[in-house]
Amino acid sequence: MHNFSEYKWLMSVAMDEAYKAYSIDEVPIGAAIVDESGNILSQCHNEKEHCNDPCGHAEIIAIREACKKRGDWRLSGCTIYVTLEPCPMCLSAMIQARVDKLVFAAYDPKGGAISLNYNLYKDKRLNHNFSVVGGIGHFESSKVLSRFFREKRSSYKK
Repeated sequence: MHNFSEYKWLMSVAMDEAYKAYSIDEVPIGAAIVDESGNILSQCHNEKEHCNDPCGHAEIIAIREACKKRGDWRLSGCTIYVTLEPCPMCLSAMIQARVDKLVFAAYDPKGGAISLNYNLYKDKRLNHNFSVVGGIGHFESSKVLSRFFREKRSSYKK
């Protein structure tokens, strides 16, 4: 899957998950994993607050579900779509899971692994590297995240 319309459609699947997270007062981040044939293996959203789990990021949950569905911890041939640039923990999990590609929407200059120059996905010292495409659906994802945190800040002031 390499064309822009496929990226946008699959990012919309991840965005649907972000909206689900928003509706239950979780940080609105969604993820979807597809195999080499374009079959959706998992689609998840953040559950950190709901499950009291610091590892409850959409990417981690999606990786776990996709591995269960495949019956293998390796996600070779798979692409993960995420509505926000992954943190270092999630990027490391993608390396461990052997994904082939990461496509993300919004850049995260304060917490995103790539923005912080933790470019582990292309570090030749590691046993797995993969390609990255950023900015697909940036505007919608950024807008939802901004609205969520604006509402959070205003509720703290009350």
